[in-house]
Amino acid sequence: MAGSVSFFFFFFFSSSLLIFSSTHVESNEEGYISLDISNKGLDFVKEFLVEMAESSLVPLDLPKIEKSKHIPIIGTVSMVLSNITINNIHVISSTVKAGDTGIVISVSGAYANMTMNWEYSYSNWLIPIPIADNGKASIQVEDMDVGISFNLTNHQGSLMLSPLDCGCSVKDIFIKLDGGASWLYQGLIDAFEDRISSSVENAISKKLREGIVKLDSLLQSLPKEIPIRNIAALNVTFVGDPQFRDSSLILSINGLISSKDAYAAPPYHHLEHLLASLEHLLATVSVKDPTSMVTISLHEKVLVSASSVYYDANKMHWIVDKVPEQSLLNTAGWRFIIPQLYRQYPNDDMNLNVSIFSPPYLKIKEHQIDLTAHADVVINVLNSGEVTPVACFSMAVSGSASPWISNNNLGGSIGLDEFSLSLKWSKIGNFHVNLVRVLMSTALRTVILPYINLKLSKGYPLPTFHGYMLQNAEILCSDSWIKICSDVAPVKQSSTS
Repeated sequence: MAGSVSFFFFFFFSSSLLIFSSTHVESNEEGYISLDISNKGLDFVKEFLVEMAESSLVPLDLPKIEKSKHIPIIGTVSMVLSNITINNIHVISSTVKAGDTGIVISVSGAYANMTMNWEYSYSNWLIPIPIADNGKASIQVEDMDVGISFNLTNHQGSLMLSPLDCGCSVKDIFIKLDGGASWLYQGLIDAFEDRISSSVENAISKKLREGIVKLDSLLQSLPKEIPIRNIAALNVTFVGDPQFRDSSLILSINGLISSKDAYAAPPYHHLEHLLASLEHLLATVSVKDPTSMVTISLHEKVLVSASSVYYDANKMHWIVDKVPEQSLLNTAGWRFIIPQLYRQYPNDDMNLNVSIFSPPYLKIKEHQIDLTAHADVVINVLNSGEVTPVACFSMAVSGSASPWISNNNLGGSIGLDEFSLSLKWSKIGNFHVNLVRVLMSTALRTVILPYINLKLSKGYPLPTFHGYMLQNAEILCSDSWIKICSDVAPVKQSSTS
């Protein structure tokens, strides 16, 4: 009996967990899960993108630069700069802002280190033999500003990332030559500063645009459903366009759970690489904003859809052979309630065959979740190794649950509101069903529910996803919605914090 009642009231907990552990929809469908990413969350994403850009932009090769300049007495000097490479870029400060047209990321005060080869040659009427020299140079680019804006839209249920504008501005550049008679020609090289600055600006802007295209390709390749234990699939198709606000970005997905045959997820090696980069960032980014990164809103229809899928998959059927008060599963414990049961099967063990015969009813209200389940309960007597069904009851249980999250554990408490019982059939004759109802109701209130609440009070760890978990999460139930406000952190960091 404990197993069945535990399921009735714990079902919505497990359904919620499935949303985070791990059906194509049309554009006019509703979104039953929404993600409200706050400024803190956007700043986190910004830091992630900036760090990715720092590492993915370099090494960046620039095109060869050639220039000729006439110098009195010496004549025309031809100079060539080659193997121009940006070796590293470091961002000092960056900001992100969500507006009506999209998201703008601004970088200021960045600097870059570069290397190149240089060579020159000249000849004149005084010296008919060409004179040439070559060497290497190091370049320091300072006070570099970068701005990029892009828009997020819904394209056939996936997020599409479109660049709106991208620009780079270099304020200062310093060149130091090494090799040959370089000290004589520093002035000549200085004449290349504008060409080098322009080349850096164009190359970085082009590379960033290419990066957005690759990121868009990654978003387009993400799966539109997440398998759940080879039984069901969570529809993660985006619904409607993202909503941009001054302080947040809101995304909506379909979120309903549907039946699914055995599902083999395709390999997403590029996603694994992205998550590996994310793990490094999560371990290094320091967040001081007291608000949560993200608010996850879950409509009760998600839980209702999960309930229906698990019911259709015949997963709401249990054999209960252990309860907190084990004497209830022996005919001796029923000798005063159903005397004929004890007379026909004295001191025989029993089990209960519990079958939900309709999907449980779930309703999210203020601070609690109401649940009603209807089940058939068959009493089986275990006699000489044989299982003998002796009676069947139709049972309805109504109760409420109050979930909570503490120390990254999901727990709660449940209460019994109503309990009804009627006899469906009997092979041992008629008996007083009311006495059975009183016994079972008393057992539920005084033995089984306290036992379940004790288990729930200890909590169950929130699920992880590719090594990441919710951190400092809070849960709120209100008017058909469950809301979870949380940060994100790697499992190792969370366990040591």
